[in-house]
Amino acid sequence: MAFLNRKSVLSRRKPLAAAAVIALGLIITGGSYAAATTAAKASASTAYTQAQVDEGRKLFLANCATCHGSNGQGTKYAPTLIGVGAAAVDFQVGSGRMPAQVSGPQVAAKDPSEFTDSQIAALAAYVSTLGPGPSVPTDAMVSADGNATKGGELFRTNCAMCHNAAGAGGALTQGKWAPALTATGQKEIYEAMATGPQNMPVFNDANLTPQDKKDIITYLVYLQQHPSPAGLDLENLGPVAEGLFVWIFVLGGIIAITVWLGAKSN
Repeated sequence: MAFLNRKSVLSRRKPLAAAAVIALGLIITGGSYAAATTAAKASASTAYTQAQVDEGRKLFLANCATCHGSNGQGTKYAPTLIGVGAAAVDFQVGSGRMPAQVSGPQVAAKDPSEFTDSQIAALAAYVSTLGPGPSVPTDAMVSADGNATKGGELFRTNCAMCHNAAGAGGALTQGKWAPALTATGQKEIYEAMATGPQNMPVFNDANLTPQDKKDIITYLVYLQQHPSPAGLDLENLGPVAEGLFVWIFVLGGIIAITVWLGAKSN
């Protein structure tokens, strides 16, 4: 009888023990996630002061909240900004793409004189507090001291199908386009790869390492500083433009000379 009572007590304890283990596991998992999220948010905004964040929120509410929502949650007019990081703000506002003047298939770059550099930094500071995301790259990360040869290989593999092998840009579908990179700044190139603006995919560090990005920047800077040594490059638009040039001007010139010689002989 005592043996049966002991067995019944043990059977009652098993569900309690299982529940305790599950509860402990949930507490540990939740605590770890909360700690990691807090650390990520802290690391995303450690480069900014609270004064910058406060100023950025005021600028955001006055200039961006109409489309992106008062808390950056997004609306039917514009996407959410939670988790895009400071780099996305620095790219979009620093290149003049945001605030957008008109809606359309793609927002074009314009003179970014609407905001000063300090105001752009304040907007980036505020958005970085909404969720962890890519931060603004340092000068060392965007310096053109990488391997231009490797950068050219990476660019032709990952970027040339849209931007052209020489970074001359190109047309996409539905009225969109890949902009030319012949005058794009080094920081802007890095931020575009890290954030994937508009039609561009995101190249995070698992796709292209920071060194890979530096090599690509080095290649593009080399192209910017060394124009075509062969003379007229026809904007590097590729074999279609070159073939059309040959067909119209070269072959047309040959035909004109032939006609002229025939007329002169007669």
